[in-house]
Amino acid sequence: MKKWLLTLAMMTSIILAACSNDTKTTEDTASTPEAPAENTAVTINNQDFVIDYTEAPKKAISLNQHVTEIMLALGLEDSMVGTAYLDDEIYPPLQTAYEKVPVIAEQYPTKEQVINAEADFLYGGWSSAFNEKNIATREELKELGINTYLQNASTMINPKLQDIYGDIANIAKIFRVEERGEKLITQMKTDVEAITSQMGEVSTPLKVLVFDSGDKEVFTAAQNFMNELVTVSGGQNIFGDVDKTWTTVSKEAVVERAPEVIVIIDYGDTTAEQKIEFIKNDPALSTVPAVANNHFVILPLSAAAEGVRAADAIGILAKGFYPEKFN
Repeated sequence: MKKWLLTLAMMTSIILAACSNDTKTTEDTASTPEAPAENTAVTINNQDFVIDYTEAPKKAISLNQHVTEIMLALGLEDSMVGTAYLDDEIYPPLQTAYEKVPVIAEQYPTKEQVINAEADFLYGGWSSAFNEKNIATREELKELGINTYLQNASTMINPKLQDIYGDIANIAKIFRVEERGEKLITQMKTDVEAITSQMGEVSTPLKVLVFDSGDKEVFTAAQNFMNELVTVSGGQNIFGDVDKTWTTVSKEAVVERAPEVIVIIDYGDTTAEQKIEFIKNDPALSTVPAVANNHFVILPLSAAAEGVRAADAIGILAKGFYPEKFN
């Protein structure tokens, strides 16, 4: 199965636009017009957890890959003392910056590792990052003098592209690199617009199943970010009416909704090709139109997350759904 990829030029343009050396800052639209000085407190309300940042963090740790890539895309590697929980290969334009930051844990670091790194800021991508089992609660970390931010777009029902832009703007504001944030967001919007313009109007969206995993049942996307990616790419997520982020459905429900395309989420020890073979050989799933037409699209998990690869993900999906529009 051929993986559709955007050009390296498009990938790199996002990063080059964000990593400008010009660090003059401006407030976002929800704040006053004047940009905060370096020693001026910035107040962030992150999921009802309010923190006053009296200065930009200097020893940050990113806890999941998609938020690591946001930090690096903003040129913040010199303000980081660690990264953790890499799902797959880092975004190629960010590889050099990534190599400058220590990997302190393959999955979540322990509280002791965080303290030993003298971290002053933790950036979590998933809600699992902050609890008594993994590292510590946000309240406990605050008592230790460690501020935290949890990606809004990754922890809500039915996130949109705009929610990712909001997270990027917040991180840029916390680190006093707002102009870089604005450039990154603008470039992402421009790249998404370039793809959707080339795709053109889709009168009847293709019915799409997102296949993460499953044997007896299917683990699929409901109203998580994949729902937004599929929609923007001219598809209709067949389980987009389920009021959850991810959900488990029966094979019979999949057959009943008759997907015309199956998006394979690629990660872990089971390859995308193995997932496709399973679907093709399953007595129930093999009967859907997508299998009859051999219409599969492979999307890396890191591209499916709420980060800087949104335009890449939309490009992969749109070209996979409607290859005739991109020839």
